[in-house]
Amino acid sequence: MLHCGDLILIDSNQLKRNRSHGQNSTVVTHFILLGIPHTEGLQNILFIVFLIFYMCTLLGNVLIMSAIFTDSRLHTPMYFFLCNLSILDIGFSSVSTPKMLANLWAQSRIISLGGCMSQVFFYHFLGSTECLLYTVMAYDRYVAICHPLRYLIIMNWKACAILAAGTWVTSSFHATILTTLTFTLPYCGPSEVDYFFCDIFPVVKLACANTVIIETVSFTNIGLVPMTCFLLILASYVRIVYSVLRMSSGEGRRKAVSTCASHLTVVTLFFGPCALVYTQPSLSEILVTPVQIFGNVVTPMLNPVIYTLRNKEVKAALTKLTGGKRVSQTITH
Repeated sequence: MLHCGDLILIDSNQLKRNRSHGQNSTVVTHFILLGIPHTEGLQNILFIVFLIFYMCTLLGNVLIMSAIFTDSRLHTPMYFFLCNLSILDIGFSSVSTPKMLANLWAQSRIISLGGCMSQVFFYHFLGSTECLLYTVMAYDRYVAICHPLRYLIIMNWKACAILAAGTWVTSSFHATILTTLTFTLPYCGPSEVDYFFCDIFPVVKLACANTVIIETVSFTNIGLVPMTCFLLILASYVRIVYSVLRMSSGEGRRKAVSTCASHLTVVTLFFGPCALVYTQPSLSEILVTPVQIFGNVVTPMLNPVIYTLRNKEVKAALTKLTGGKRVSQTITH
């Protein structure tokens, strides 16, 4: 799964120069991450801010998972998928944030070839899984609202397990293909990645061979996977809106809207920044890095907060987990 900033990071002139150089005698065994552009003198402030975000991400998502595991009332399909989302948020934020923090604090810019490969693989593996999981969660809400009497029959535990496993397995194949295509290219130097983590396009700029195949596959991925997921989510919510409008009970409408509000919010956070970049071409180069940092660092922290603020069941489970009312009151305020 490629995020919205990836396309803009391609420098076609640099790619042409790399291809014209051909093979050199030096083989790259490590890369140097140049870090976040235009942040000279701000390293200490950014380190503190991103460290706080990262710790909140870990704490918030661990609390959500613990509440779901320990409270039998939350052993439902919706919270099963939410638990998967928490795992993804922890993993996704951990792909680039620890290395970015090391770069900001200790100027530790060197990353091994294996480390760079791991960042590319897990970034696209977890990003693609999250995109597919949002689609599955939209389908779950569609079944719950449009077919309430058949909900537990359709969304039985076997179906939920297959849907969840399908998102992880499909994304693993997807990420393996992209990572393999990226690192079967020869890298002969220079080894400076002009970004704050290893992603396909910043790394491919450094290849000293033809990159048409990986470019083509990546472009297809940028357009196909997120667009397909978005259209499926949109179709689910069009059907949900139609069903809600047909409800005669005001209470039923409010309950239906409430169950979808959190999911709609996190989907907007996931797809919204990408839409902003692509619909404002003149601002794309300015927005690309903040948008990617927002997706890598901020969104994983916000997701558990969003699901907690609007969900009385999760609040109650967190209160029970901590043995008092303090957590619930803190989150509410």
